[in-house]
Amino acid sequence: VQLQASGGGLVQAGDSLGLSCAVSGRTFSYYTAGWFRQAPGKEREFVAAINWSGLNTNYADSVKGRFTMSKDSAKSTVYLQMNSLKPEDTADYSCAVGPSGIDWRDKTRYVYWGQGTQVTVSS
Repeated sequence: VQLQASGGGLVQAGDSLGLSCAVSGRTFSYYTAGWFRQAPGKEREFVAAINWSGLNTNYADSVKGRFTMSKDSAKSTVYLQMNSLKPEDTADYSCAVGPSGIDWRDKTRYVYWGQGTQVTVSS
């Protein structure tokens, strides 16, 4: 299983940026996908998650109302649309996949991880 994240970059505060994560290989029949981020000197933290149907999402309070996670099952790709970016959103963003029914916010429950993509927001 491979997860390939892309879309990071350098933007200014208030700008928007979209991340993509392509999932290849055999994963779980019904899986949960999540986005996590890690800033320098900080622990990896939950950002957003989506269930296998794409109908249910969950967001960290710090990004709620600004970030939107979605998925395209036909393309086996999940997305994270980030609007109204703030300097505190600066981090390395990683996507992950785990079995259905896990605690979405618990990074230890995810089984497969992609490499990170850097998002830097300047003030």
